[in-house]
Amino acid sequence: MLIPERFNGPPGTGNGGWCAGVFAVAAGARAGGPPYQVTLRTPPPLETALELRDGSVLAGDTLVAEVGEATGAGAGAGVPSVSYETAVEASRSYPGFTTHPFPTCFVCGPERPGKDGLGIFPGVLPDGGTAAPWTVPDEVSVPSMWAALDCPGGWAAIAAGQAYVLGRITASVGALPAPGTDCVVTGAAVEIAGRKAIVESTVYGPGGDRLATARATWIAVIK
Repeated sequence: MLIPERFNGPPGTGNGGWCAGVFAVAAGARAGGPPYQVTLRTPPPLETALELRDGSVLAGDTLVAEVGEATGAGAGAGVPSVSYETAVEASRSYPGFTTHPFPTCFVCGPERPGKDGLGIFPGVLPDGGTAAPWTVPDEVSVPSMWAALDCPGGWAAIAAGQAYVLGRITASVGALPAPGTDCVVTGAAVEIAGRKAIVESTVYGPGGDRLATARATWIAVIK
């Protein structure tokens, strides 16, 4: 495996959701299959040969992640949908447009050139959750669905001036949407305690059908 430079999160490292999806697929995850869990042990390196060995993703001797089928709560209960129009309206007030810890993030970075990123900009809803419209790219895949689930959950926890990074994500992808489809992605914080935030997120198709859902742990970055 290798994470191309395009799929960055924080500068110089991979986007957590995309990388976790790549690792999960390597371990057997697929659309319509069981949920998988990925725990990131170090920021995923870009343009670096990675090997999956006995449930561990390794860069040489460095443990990057652990991956396997999920147990327990799995990918969570999911976050309720909102209308596409509500998601569009919420996205106009995306906090990342003014203050973003990683503005070139592949998923939610407002400084991605052209259509190089996923362009998911989750705005905050009145109940504290998030919602964003998402136009599905031509190269839609299981990793891109994991990526789409990543940041909308995280932005439900991010406070002004406090950056978080993905620590663990459990995701289930029921089906892939067609390229060009207009989807809605929702997120919500389940619990925030100390440096940890437990969040959930869900991708809905244009007919309101649930396509994918995730439960994740984000870790606050110490400045």
